[in-house]
Amino acid sequence: MKNYEETAHDVLLRIETERKVKKRRRIRIALSGVSMLCICLAVVVCFNFLGGGTAQMIRAADLMDGITTAEVDGRKTDDRFTANQMRLALELFQRTSAGSEGRNLLISPLSIQLALAMTANGAGGETLEEMERVLGGDISIDELNEYLYTYADSLPSEEKVKLEIANSIWFRDTFDVRKEFLQKNADYYGAAAYRSAFDDETVKDINNWVSKNTDGMIDKIIEEIDPLTVMFLINAIVFDGKWEKTYDEDDVSDEVFYSYSGGEQDAELMYSMESVYLDDGSATGFIKPYAGGKYSFAALLPNEGTDIYDYIAGLTPEGLTETLENAESADVHAYLPKFSYEYEKSLNAILSDMGMPTAFTEGAADLSGIGDGRLFIGGVQHKTFISVDENGTKAAAVTPVEVTTESCPSSYTVYLDRPFIYMIVDRETNLPVFIGTVTEISK
Repeated sequence: MKNYEETAHDVLLRIETERKVKKRRRIRIALSGVSMLCICLAVVVCFNFLGGGTAQMIRAADLMDGITTAEVDGRKTDDRFTANQMRLALELFQRTSAGSEGRNLLISPLSIQLALAMTANGAGGETLEEMERVLGGDISIDELNEYLYTYADSLPSEEKVKLEIANSIWFRDTFDVRKEFLQKNADYYGAAAYRSAFDDETVKDINNWVSKNTDGMIDKIIEEIDPLTVMFLINAIVFDGKWEKTYDEDDVSDEVFYSYSGGEQDAELMYSMESVYLDDGSATGFIKPYAGGKYSFAALLPNEGTDIYDYIAGLTPEGLTETLENAESADVHAYLPKFSYEYEKSLNAILSDMGMPTAFTEGAADLSGIGDGRLFIGGVQHKTFISVDENGTKAAAVTPVEVTTESCPSSYTVYLDRPFIYMIVDRETNLPVFIGTVTEISK
């Protein structure tokens, strides 16, 4: 254990030192406009140990304090990458909405992808192949790391529109994490690393980290740490932006909103004149820009008589891309309701159905790149929050990916309280060097 702590600590120290020198922005980015806060609580690796972790100051040993990541090559975003991003985002959205009839929903595809991509850096064999197909299509994890590195680093940041992405890895102080795994996630995702006892203080530390990196929109993500948990990989994205033109008091009126179930609800609708119109033949909508014009809010309303879930199911990546790219310049009288809600969904079945069942299968998953133990993903939970008002949009997403060890075999008890055989065995050949019996205890 001592040797592990020295080597892992040295690697992380070197990583952080390089980061400080280069002052790389990496995944910490500011983006403003729709004030969307996405936190992706990425990976919980569970094993045979004890755990717990909630506070306002992080007490765990920060192995990356004052350090940065090594120089790595990025990969310029191209049609191949953006097409895959749209495919993944739309498929996640469609599969999530399929089980949410009549219920508001919100997911952060980028948050989910970053969390799972960091996890995939510890996968191998069929597990990795499936995760690569789901996350990248024909893009390998090594290529995806480079694409996501460049993509995240290139996202613009302005005073009124900020996007901040933070990653951290928390691991139990008795768990030997592969230093290559930590190195790669530090290099491409700027992940800080904390070694902790996984006790009640760790719960406080993790929740404080989450609260800090979500601007307080999500102040708690875990209540306790399972005894089998050995690692959390956490991704947090904060998006907080102002409208290009905020609404005046006179622009807001009390109206009626007709729910999916057919009920009438009181609502405050905000009126504005927009200049970009959307129409794909089955729905119409508009695009409303955020300050700076680099980010926008897009809305699509299915035509009268078209069920929203039928419409969602019929969307294609190519069709949605075309709708957004071929928007029409026109005057649009837009009425947008104020809204705020939370959403939570387990992604286990969705991700399995998308093509990565092995990662969730006990006895078949290969996550050996993370550390020793027969690990598999025990659960992927996604929780989000969004608020839209006169000033802009705020949203938060949390995605815990729980990785657990295979359950222990049944325990047995043997009492040598009657005659028995014994051997002294050569372990290399399993041949007995000595073999005997005890039929009585000599005095």
